[in-house]
Amino acid sequence: MRPSDQEAPAMRAVTMPVTSPGQLPLSKQLKAGTRRDHDSVDTLVMQSRPFDSLERYGCFLRLQHRFHGSIGALYDDTELNRLLPGLSELPRFDAVCADITDLGLPLPPTPSAIAPTSIYAALGWLYCSEGSNLGAAFLFKHTRQIGMSAEKGARHLAAHPDGRGLHWHQFVALLDGLALSESQCEEAVSGAVAAFDCYREALRDVFPAT
Repeated sequence: MRPSDQEAPAMRAVTMPVTSPGQLPLSKQLKAGTRRDHDSVDTLVMQSRPFDSLERYGCFLRLQHRFHGSIGALYDDTELNRLLPGLSELPRFDAVCADITDLGLPLPPTPSAIAPTSIYAALGWLYCSEGSNLGAAFLFKHTRQIGMSAEKGARHLAAHPDGRGLHWHQFVALLDGLALSESQCEEAVSGAVAAFDCYREALRDVFPAT
């Protein structure tokens, strides 16, 4: 899952007080609170054998289309862009659509937008989405086995020219620069768990049983 081919924005942390003393940075709370969900989704993806054939890879692209299409509105949200400057330049839905077209497959209907329970829960959904780009390096390598590349069929998995790590550290710096209460951080973690649940449900629906 990767950002569009636009140049990555020069993201910078918003200048505001950090979380209360003794409270872990938001990114650490999100990581700890979703570790089991993250591992479960990773396992399910590989068990689905998305790189065994172009047919199964097409299923994977439909999965990506469903997830990224459902969260597209979050990247354009005014309040979220105030909290996370440069967010509007990061969605990967258009790249997923281009990858589907590369395979000669029809584009599925754009999925309904998800509705996080709060702006803080939305931060958790975005953490799930942007974090997946860091782990996509492993998936991108596998696409070469079926003839895909950053120019054809695997645009949304390819790294930005500036590198995955830099982009991720910039995004994390923005999250950790937010002044959130303990309950707001808990909402963010709940949102990230909901995002993993959504992806897991879509995966089971999109992929054939065998």
